[in-house]
Amino acid sequence: MYGEDNFGNKVIIENQLEKTDHNHLGQLITYLTNLGANIAIWICKEPTEEHIKAIDWLNEVSPDDISFYLIKLEAIRIGDESPAGPLFTVIKRPTTEKKQIGLEKKEYAQRHVFREKFWTRFLAQISKKNSLFANISPSTDNWIGIGMGRGGFNLNLVISKKYARAEIYINRGEMEENKKAFDSLFNLKEEIEKEFGGKLTWERMEDNVTSRIKHQLDGVNITNEEDWPKMNEFMIDAAERNIGHSKTR
Repeated sequence: MYGEDNFGNKVIIENQLEKTDHNHLGQLITYLTNLGANIAIWICKEPTEEHIKAIDWLNEVSPDDISFYLIKLEAIRIGDESPAGPLFTVIKRPTTEKKQIGLEKKEYAQRHVFREKFWTRFLAQISKKNSLFANISPSTDNWIGIGMGRGGFNLNLVISKKYARAEIYINRGEMEENKKAFDSLFNLKEEIEKEFGGKLTWERMEDNVTSRIKHQLDGVNITNEEDWPKMNEFMIDAAERNIGHSKTR
């Protein structure tokens, strides 16, 4: 069945008076797309678990103006002699929560695409200047890192929607060891910052096992490709200066 509701939305209704199956699900989607409908309603006698999940998924991934409904149809009788009447029970429908989950999944997948593309470009550019990250492959993570020639010290580069960061990340396994290593470097703070050529942010992170020393560029966004040249230049420069690399050896 094909029609419109009171708001002008085009509606597809697929009737199936038996257990749901893949053929009818395919027909529902085919009619929806080919007729340009906004709402798809699947009425059935017995919705299966796999098709309940499928309708949930469709409501997650579809645009906000597309809605899928799964409705169970039963016949009920009040008293012994009254005629049977239909009982419609909505099993699945679009909800704000489902649409939000779908949006978050899309954003999560999109972040992975941006990250891998960014790191591919970054690694190609830094390879023209030095071989620090020669053995690192593009990643979908928000960071890449290399060892600094001493156990528990890494040079990490981190990207986000708010900043680009280069850091010495200290993780020698034990909190006490990490804090001791951080304090040893902090005692050389003036010398390290002079060698680096700028101020650094020293984070002992009292409640964490790890500690770090960072150099950060705020106000840039990994999802904005116009920021990428600035982010690349900043992190390549920080990596070349190595944030006091010689002091950790």
